[in-house]
Amino acid sequence: MTAIKLNRLAMTVGMGLLLAAQALAQNRQATEHTALVATPAKRVIVVSLEDRMLALVEDGQVKKVYSVAVGKPSTPSPVGTFTIERRVANPAYRHNGKTVLPGPGNPVGTRWMGLSKHGYGIHGTNEPKSIGKAASHGCIRMARADLEEFYALVAEGDTVELVGERNEETAQLFGGGQNSAAPAAQPVLTATAAAPQAWPAESAAQDRARTEKTSEPVAGVAAVSPVAALRSGGPS
Repeated sequence: MTAIKLNRLAMTVGMGLLLAAQALAQNRQATEHTALVATPAKRVIVVSLEDRMLALVEDGQVKKVYSVAVGKPSTPSPVGTFTIERRVANPAYRHNGKTVLPGPGNPVGTRWMGLSKHGYGIHGTNEPKSIGKAASHGCIRMARADLEEFYALVAEGDTVELVGERNEETAQLFGGGQNSAAPAAQPVLTATAAAPQAWPAESAAQDRARTEKTSEPVAGVAAVSPVAALRSGGPS
């Protein structure tokens, strides 16, 4: 009887140790998984205003490079380190009481990424030939296909570095020469600072300039639901 009891005790202890080992392994796997989930990729968006190029850098590796339009000399893009504060897909455009729904005639287009510098953002343009040039009112313009691809790769809180003069970092990212290529684009987000006038009374050129009025997405426009709408804000 003593031997039988000892065997049973040994089996019980063995099973306990086995279960403890399995639980430890499961806890380690869960911890490793949680650590991976809790540590998202670190993204930095670098824009060289002199090269008119944008690079998406993820965990220290260049993931994408795009040609962009930047602020012209009279309305330069800000220089510094900012963050993406807001992302809006298919926004409507609202200005002086007029709302333009998403579509071919919408000056705001399909994507807006507002920066922590109020009134400035990364968006598209209804002037495709401006890509690769210093042509905006301060915002960073992208071709529509590039914009929509880029929008899907970034998130709120990502760092955006706007670099005014070419330096060692931008030379490594974009090479030593100034960008001159301009990919095709579709109408997207734009905006400027023009004196208030009624839209119907403006010429086509004036109307285009007015749509350059900087705008930022705002939600909750009943007539536009379920899309977001834009209000005047700053340069584009």
